[in-house]
Amino acid sequence: MTPTTSRPARSPHGAAGRPAISLRGAALSFGSRTLWEDLDLDVMPGEFFAVLGPNGSGKTSFLKVLLGLQPLDSGTATIDGRPIARGSRTLGYIPQQKSFPPETPLRARDLVGLGIDGHRWGVRMRSRSHRDLVDGLLRDVGASSYADAPVGLLSGGEQQRLRAAQALATDPRVLLCDEPLLSLDLNHQQAVSSLINRQCHERHSAVVFVTHEINPIIDYVDRVLYLADGRFRVGSPAEVMTSEVLSDLYDSPVEVLHSNGRIVVVGLPDATTHHHEGV
Repeated sequence: MTPTTSRPARSPHGAAGRPAISLRGAALSFGSRTLWEDLDLDVMPGEFFAVLGPNGSGKTSFLKVLLGLQPLDSGTATIDGRPIARGSRTLGYIPQQKSFPPETPLRARDLVGLGIDGHRWGVRMRSRSHRDLVDGLLRDVGASSYADAPVGLLSGGEQQRLRAAQALATDPRVLLCDEPLLSLDLNHQQAVSSLINRQCHERHSAVVFVTHEINPIIDYVDRVLYLADGRFRVGSPAEVMTSEVLSDLYDSPVEVLHSNGRIVVVGLPDATTHHHEGV
């Protein structure tokens, strides 16, 4: 899929090389349990940054902080050099895949259009330029063939493509992705991953991609934040996804194998006892 939307070029480095995301001394807890603390992190424009870890390690909470939905217990977090504000138009967000009810009174193009003007009140008088932008976004994600179909009658993969198009509608400086490949088949995983990668490396958006499985995006990832048991490690996939690093994070023997460009992790401790919904 080749991008077809007409959007002006953007500097690959933002304002004077300023980080797109910056955290200093960041700490967050869930009840009495520390998810992470003393986290210093910069994510630059055009960087594909993956967040990994077991259920309950704080991956989704990390995104909630960046979305302005969850305050830090201590430390600071900024987006594009500014304090985080809920509903910022500099952010795009692709949520986990959740199906729309079959009776949802919304067409595919209407869902994508909400990414452009969904923040406005009142009746919308949509212009030709609005329609052209929506059509371009639909082409970008390969959804033109079902542009006028009710969203509730589409497959999970088709709906997720629309969510990706909606998130990209404002050409966000920061694109946050919460398990966007969950429940998608291999073809849809590849299509959505490729689209997000283009936004990152061609449009210079900073991408924060939460996932439980790095292999579908391994060719795109620049750096990894791995969260586990209240600790973390940041670095390239080659630096973080090793037997030594993961064994240290889990305080238990973990073996990392490499096969045909894929990473296989063996012996992860059972993290189900640490699972909390939405952490």
